[in-house]
Amino acid sequence: MVEKELHAGSRQRIDKWLFFARMAKSRSIAQSLIQSNCIRINGALVSQPSYQVKTGDRLDIKLERRDVVLVVKSGGDRRGPFEEARLLYEDLTPPPEERQKLTAFEQAQRLPGSGRPTKKERRETERLFPEAGEN
Repeated sequence: MVEKELHAGSRQRIDKWLFFARMAKSRSIAQSLIQSNCIRINGALVSQPSYQVKTGDRLDIKLERRDVVLVVKSGGDRRGPFEEARLLYEDLTPPPEERQKLTAFEQAQRLPGSGRPTKKERRETERLFPEAGEN
C-alpha cells in the first residue's frame, strides 16, 4: 500500500486533517469546531472548513477541556489508530500546571461560616434572632 503524505506545496482541508489526526471524532464535529472560531492557523482565525492546511502550519485548537498547539507534519489519507495519527503532527502544547495535592484532612476542613451551619452555630443564630428559629 502506498502511503500518501503532504508534500511541500500540497494541501489538505482542515476539517479532514482534524478528523484524520483524531482531534475530532467526526468531520461534522471538526466543521462545527472550525465554525465556532476554535481554530487558529498561524495566528489567523479560520472559520471555513474548506481552508487548506500545509506542512509547517501551526494550529491553535481550543477543545472543551484543554488548549492544544500543533504543527502539521504531514497529511492523512484515513483515520487510523492513535499511533498512526500521531505521525501527522508535532505537539507543542505546554504541559499543564501542577496542582497542589491536598491531603484527606485538608479536603475535609472548611472555612468558618462556609457550608451548612453546625448545631452550635444554629443555636447562636437563634439566640440573636429568636423569631428566625420559629416557623
